[in-house]
Amino acid sequence: MHEPPSADRNDLMLRFAPALFVLLWSSGFIAAKAGLADAEPLTYLSLRYWIVAILMAGLALAMRAPWPRSRRELGHVMIAGVMLQAIYFAGSWLALGRGVGAGTAALIVCLQPVITAVLAGPLLGERVSPRQWLGLALGLTGVGLVVSHKLGAGLGSAEGVAWAFLGLLGITFGTLYQKKFCRTMDPRSGTAIQFLVAAVLLTPIGWLFEDGTINWTPTFIASLGYIVVVMSLFTMILLTMMIQRGEASRVTGWFFLVPPSAALLAWIILDEPFGPVALAGMAVAAVGVALVMTSGRATVGKLAN
Repeated sequence: MHEPPSADRNDLMLRFAPALFVLLWSSGFIAAKAGLADAEPLTYLSLRYWIVAILMAGLALAMRAPWPRSRRELGHVMIAGVMLQAIYFAGSWLALGRGVGAGTAALIVCLQPVITAVLAGPLLGERVSPRQWLGLALGLTGVGLVVSHKLGAGLGSAEGVAWAFLGLLGITFGTLYQKKFCRTMDPRSGTAIQFLVAAVLLTPIGWLFEDGTINWTPTFIASLGYIVVVMSLFTMILLTMMIQRGEASRVTGWFFLVPPSAALLAWIILDEPFGPVALAGMAVAAVGVALVMTSGRATVGKLAN
């Protein structure tokens, strides 16, 4: 019995969703880096989150999207939002604001599939294979090669790298938590709640540690528009839908295309250096994640489904 055409279209869209997500996610590092020349990270993020929370809440209400039915369900959505929005993006953007290149920041946070696969051992009670440990070692070696080269060349800072690793922890545990505890979350209302939580959390922190100045240049306005519409609305809804439909493992498999894509875009648009050492480090890390994903597909699939 043949599936209806609508099912075929949905399957086709879902098949290409990870590739589209990776392309958009890569461009987000460039847009953020460009906008951070005119605003400090937490100030920019707070503005972004307030705007998107209002827009997404209006969209959810207009479309009559379901909202969390209990305090427990609401609490899980909020906790996932703290990790996926506040911790991940604050860490990533503080890294960019401390001089870390877009490609380097992307490389660090995109260790997520490697860390996820290795965490599957204690989380699922399964043995992590030697091939997965080798993949982790190669992934960390590749990141170390790129980071040491960049820092040695005076590009970025150790503090910035530390913030990027905090962002890595946020997206890794946030993805796992949301998949486990937020299975019924509607991507429209749930995302609105998570953006609001991030805005409420980061705004006072920004007031304490930043001066709140924003230079409303054409570059900043373009960056803000792209981050709000593409990254905050479309891409986050796409990610939530893929996590809910069991596509998180495919997303993590594609994630290591983000660093070279971001580095290439940063070289073209922002004139960031993209030399042979950085390329070699990214290649080593890519081999590491390939080993992890090909040997641990079943494990990562269980985490994602």
